[in-house]
Amino acid sequence: MTTLALVLLGYVALVLAVGALATRRAGTSPEEYFLAGRTLGPLVLFMALFGTNCTPFVMVGIPGRAYHDGLGQFGLNAPIIALVVPLTFWLIGVPARREAARLGALTPAELYARRLSSNAVGWVLFAVFTAYTVPYMVTGVLGIAVNLARATDGAVSEPVGAAAVLLVALAYTTLGGMRATAWTNVVQGTLFLLFMVAALVGITHALGGLEAAFARVRTVDPSLLTLAPERALFRPGAWTSYALLISLTVIAFPHMLVRLLAAKDEAALKGAIRLYPIALVALWLPAVLLGVFGAAEHPGLEGAASDGIFAVMIAEHLPAFFSSLGLLALLASVMSTLDAQILTLGSMLTRDVVDRVRGDRDDRADVRAGRWFGAIVTVAVFLLAEVCRRAEIAIFDIARFAFAGFCTLVPTLLFGVRWRRFDARAAIGSIAAGNAVLGLGEAGLLPSSPFQPVFWGFAASLAAALALGAVGRRPAGTGG
Repeated sequence: MTTLALVLLGYVALVLAVGALATRRAGTSPEEYFLAGRTLGPLVLFMALFGTNCTPFVMVGIPGRAYHDGLGQFGLNAPIIALVVPLTFWLIGVPARREAARLGALTPAELYARRLSSNAVGWVLFAVFTAYTVPYMVTGVLGIAVNLARATDGAVSEPVGAAAVLLVALAYTTLGGMRATAWTNVVQGTLFLLFMVAALVGITHALGGLEAAFARVRTVDPSLLTLAPERALFRPGAWTSYALLISLTVIAFPHMLVRLLAAKDEAALKGAIRLYPIALVALWLPAVLLGVFGAAEHPGLEGAASDGIFAVMIAEHLPAFFSSLGLLALLASVMSTLDAQILTLGSMLTRDVVDRVRGDRDDRADVRAGRWFGAIVTVAVFLLAEVCRRAEIAIFDIARFAFAGFCTLVPTLLFGVRWRRFDARAAIGSIAAGNAVLGLGEAGLLPSSPFQPVFWGFAASLAAALALGAVGRRPAGTGG
């Protein structure tokens, strides 16, 4: 317990120190505070992207799904992560960064509002981004809260742990803005990746090596090592739906897209894109393997119990000190995402709502408002996390809901920077159609087989975008 407390206090002190250091560079400029002055080079940008996308979903959700679905989880994810996610960064991120710099936009919603000459587009994007980002933030808060409670034998309750994590993330984000979150992401992403690899090596060794670990799986449930057709996830319709969920959602995270806008130049952005798939594949392999090995060691777990299989394997097969490091890695993954989300939602509230209603810009007031709105977002996330915790909603289910919603934004994000005829009406129509159909699917009013709701939602948003874009006419002077 003493070791755990020292490790956590040391980590908190480190990230707060980084935030304080970044404060000296933050200044009063909204561009500096919200986008680090658009100066992120390839390595820091890559670590900002990687760290931001390292969430409890990787340490909790993916091992939990691999526990049930087997090694096929890696086959579903690795090719998509390695190929499609970087492709979306190139197709959408590169022109978005270029247009944001040209138009002086600091948030994704502001970019598309200016690009399409429509305040309404900015408000709609802000509303939908917020509607799906807040639940996604909840997954991180719930993941770390549960693990803090377990690691301290209840000494740190789940509500207290959730509040503490949110407050620390808010503190250093408020201090240094985008620069603070990018710098801390370098530390957090490195820690997270090294721990995942070390955990796989250590646990595999404790199980007698890879051959012995796989032999145990074959004995208990050989279907975990195959694309078993009886597992619903591997049927063509479900696989297609899941592929959409995993491949398209990342670029639609506003906290990821805004990091692409902060790139120093196009070369820096492309350099980060090249590094991204290598690190993500290295991260997912341990998460999937340890979930599969855990299924052989502890068969029969369901729901939230299977979500904790990663922590169980660490506690059983590695020295006690590793449990502290594991909790630290999980904490790093949560905070490296929460900080970006707090900053992004705060900036959108400032730039895309308050400033547009007020009708003017005040640089000093924008930075101050961004900090206050970040605090408001933090409180909202805590309250929603408490509701979900008491209702015992699984992290994977919350993330699936949020990811599906983000997918409905992709046609607008793509065509809004790539297609000249795509106008404000097409953007709003696409988003409205996609979310309406997604809602019908989630309510069980559309066929759930062979395709899941995310497929129908994305198909509707794409069809509406193409149909309305074909008859649209972009206002003159908005770019090509």
